[in-house]
Amino acid sequence: MTHSEAGTGLQPDKPNAARMFDYYLGGKDNFAADRAAAAAVLQVAPWMPEAARQGRGLIARTVRHLVQERGIRQILDLGSGLPTQDNVHEIAHRIDPDVRVVYVDDDPVVCAHGKALLADAKTVTVVRGDLRQPEQVLSHPEVTAALDFDQPIAVLMMFVLHLVPDEQDPQQVVATYRDALAPGSYLALSHASTDVHPDLMARISAIYERANSPFVPRSHAGISEFFGNFVLEPPGLVNMWPYAEPPATEDPEVARTGYSGVGRKP
Repeated sequence: MTHSEAGTGLQPDKPNAARMFDYYLGGKDNFAADRAAAAAVLQVAPWMPEAARQGRGLIARTVRHLVQERGIRQILDLGSGLPTQDNVHEIAHRIDPDVRVVYVDDDPVVCAHGKALLADAKTVTVVRGDLRQPEQVLSHPEVTAALDFDQPIAVLMMFVLHLVPDEQDPQQVVATYRDALAPGSYLALSHASTDVHPDLMARISAIYERANSPFVPRSHAGISEFFGNFVLEPPGLVNMWPYAEPPATEDPEVARTGYSGVGRKP
């Protein structure tokens, strides 16, 4: 371990899922190890940059729906990733500048960039925390200071649960967050799937074995279980891209690589 790694937790020699995603988006917050692993993914899935771009659009549509159509004024973004254009708080604040947003990520680079970007923000908080440890996240003093858990909150888990392996019990992790929310709260998630391209997904998973997080796509049924008793908003848990207006992409390889949905706590 280098001195910088010991002091910050940064591992520049190990591919990092958040930094690989940044590379797909054309960002510069990545290291040689991230670029090499991302290049290997692009060899088997050349559409990944398009999927990453469309993923940002999906997040924007989800946030607008929650804030504008459902009146949500508190957002907990888990596994938020590196800051980019049209971050969650920017989308929400174009509708209502008083919406409170808490970003949670365990990557030191993500948190350092986020805090620098939001140095003067009054309604936005960046917390370094591991979404796989919900009790610690939910009791974190900065989280409890920013969010009122007696009122509706939207929890975003966008493109992150497929980085949590089964042995870490992601179903129980998500259930803990659901249980902490007040009625009228929402859970929004997007997740890679094995349903249409199982062989391709297996090849991508093999590349992510060398990264800081695994890549664990799941079936439609498995992804549905994350919502528990939450009531899915129309159109339900569907392929990520085709239901956008206008369609986000006509590429069938991109359109059928995962599912997304929004559920409301009764």
